[in-house]
Amino acid sequence: MDQWSTALTIAATLIVVLLYAGCSSSNQLGSSVQETKKIIVVYQPSHQSDTGVNFNEALVCNNIVEAAMAASSGVVKTYKVWSYNVEGLHHARQGSNTKVDHTVAVDSLGRISGYTHEIREANKLHPDVFIAVHNNGASNRNACWGYVHEGDEGEQGNRDLAKEFVEEICRVSGLENRGVLGDSSPNRNDYRCKNTGKLSFYSVDENVNASPVRVLLEIGDNKVSYDLLMDPAKQKLIGRAIQAVVERRFGKAGN
Repeated sequence: MDQWSTALTIAATLIVVLLYAGCSSSNQLGSSVQETKKIIVVYQPSHQSDTGVNFNEALVCNNIVEAAMAASSGVVKTYKVWSYNVEGLHHARQGSNTKVDHTVAVDSLGRISGYTHEIREANKLHPDVFIAVHNNGASNRNACWGYVHEGDEGEQGNRDLAKEFVEEICRVSGLENRGVLGDSSPNRNDYRCKNTGKLSFYSVDENVNASPVRVLLEIGDNKVSYDLLMDPAKQKLIGRAIQAVVERRFGKAGN
């Protein structure tokens, strides 16, 4: 083989090697981008339709959650779990989050509760953040509260997040900021955390809910805050405020 032919062979070999390296690098980069995991946020609006007078808490809270999800920019993935229109459940449109009969119990027909259905559906999504949205009743305060489960390793972080939610909701709605409380503080009914033995909210108990971040928001009193809660414009403002906190806190985590 003469020198010219040898040079051509070497050049061709180098081109093939460089093309392969470029394609391999591109594939690795593309794979890395595709494998980036966005934070998964699950909303749980109240399914209670029997609180207040001429008032449907489930529909009000669902409107707030729908407004939050509609405000998503796509930097996190948002989902909703809601038993309101699901057949074959007990307490699918009513019931207390702190009562065994309304949460973990299976009825005489073998049906699970609306709460159990919602948490099972949430767990299937492997959420990073879980946000329950409710309205308060019989508080006689035009206010907003945050609640977190007591005694698990994420309690302080959940308190910090709930505090931010409450502050933002109060800012856009004019509701009074009543701060963040532990879920044993209402001191009612009979559902207890098996780890602490304290009265608890079923939906945010770490023994039930697989999400590492869990908060429950009580937005307004269904009597004192009636006009505000029934105002579609206010519902949207509150929903957007909640989603704004979500994206500010978690929008960059998966990017």
